[in-house]
Amino acid sequence: MAYKEFTPKDYSQLKGLIGITDEQIQAHLDLYRGYVRRCNSMLKTLQELDPTSQAWQEERRRLGWEFNGMRLHEVYFDQIVKGPGSNDSKQKIASALSPVFKSFDDWVKELKSAAVIPGIGWVASYLDKVSGQVINVWVNEHDQGHLAGLQLIFILDVFEHAYGKYLPFTERKKYVDDYFENVNWDVVANRLA
Repeated sequence: MAYKEFTPKDYSQLKGLIGITDEQIQAHLDLYRGYVRRCNSMLKTLQELDPTSQAWQEERRRLGWEFNGMRLHEVYFDQIVKGPGSNDSKQKIASALSPVFKSFDDWVKELKSAAVIPGIGWVASYLDKVSGQVINVWVNEHDQGHLAGLQLIFILDVFEHAYGKYLPFTERKKYVDDYFENVNWDVVANRLA
């Protein structure tokens, strides 16, 4: 068995965002590249260890944290652009939301409200293709709390590394508002397919 090595995505275009500094993005990208590096290292180590060993078991347990740290950050970075991005897809998103949310704005309001509650983690929005509903959740850890079998359509990182060095917790709302100013809704809408 040989795993294919993951390569960090290039997010060099994420400069000059609205309200989010280049320094914030660079620090966040450094963290992301660490997840990619550790994920690759763990997959290599798992191939070399005896599956009955305690070391293999511990690596296997930790893999979900590193892998999800990598993937969640990719979803997070993929959905932002320099400038406000396109709003053409809001109607498509609103149609998918309609069984649960009155409007696109109500959905965004709920996501923003969840993003400023005390704690660290992720605010995620999923499409449940079985019920046809969009469900927003708080996820404490990369590897725990995700809704099984649902399509992730939006993610917001509210761990302190996303804003904490630059804004105190009491100003996390500013980071959340700024992040939403940079969302490319076309990317989010395409995840509904």
